[in-house]
Amino acid sequence: MPEENQWTPAPDKSPGENTSDNSSSGFDLGTVIAQAKQVITDPGTFYRNMPKSGGFGEPLIFVIVMGALAGAIYGVLSIIGLTGAGAAGLGAIIFAPIALSIGSFISAAIMFVIWKLMGSPHDYQTAYRCMAYATAILPVVAIVSIIPYLGTVLRTVWGVWLVITASTEVHGRSKQTATLVFGILGVIGLLTGLSGEYAQRELQEKMERHAEKMEERFQSLEKMGLGEG
Repeated sequence: MPEENQWTPAPDKSPGENTSDNSSSGFDLGTVIAQAKQVITDPGTFYRNMPKSGGFGEPLIFVIVMGALAGAIYGVLSIIGLTGAGAAGLGAIIFAPIALSIGSFISAAIMFVIWKLMGSPHDYQTAYRCMAYATAILPVVAIVSIIPYLGTVLRTVWGVWLVITASTEVHGRSKQTATLVFGILGVIGLLTGLSGEYAQRELQEKMERHAEKMEERFQSLEKMGLGEG
């Protein structure tokens, strides 16, 4: 049973709405799933009802769960050969939640500064909550990432849309201003992400070709040794 101050969805309220106080004192997987579902399907309502304070515990747990889920999906897809990472992709199950947790605080700090410059009256904790719950899209992105470059495009475009939604529903900024600011930043981020993915794929292909050449050389040496014998 949820504790008194836990943020949990009530039957007549959305998952993003606080039913009692803003603080969270426990973990409820059902609540996390409900919140993630609403961020994906109805971000406007979610951010409109999202508590702007209440501590970092609950949003951080949300980030860890989303990171673990996205990492698990990537790991499974890697095992069956759909990502090109091979068995190394299993490391995402461990490293994704850690990297995402650290990254959530950094991205929130950046967004806090941007929102402040745009005139938002809210503090860093509110910025963190906005960015933490936006990670709900990452498990979906992990699935789509099996298609080259599509994952990067989806993550950037969808992420920008969530930030614009949070800007209007949480920070009270006009949609026109938010779209202009984050649209420009999104284009820059998309170009950077695509170029980074291209470079990564090029490096991976070079390493694979190098490995194939090394294997051929070893096989040639083995044949030479057998021939001399």
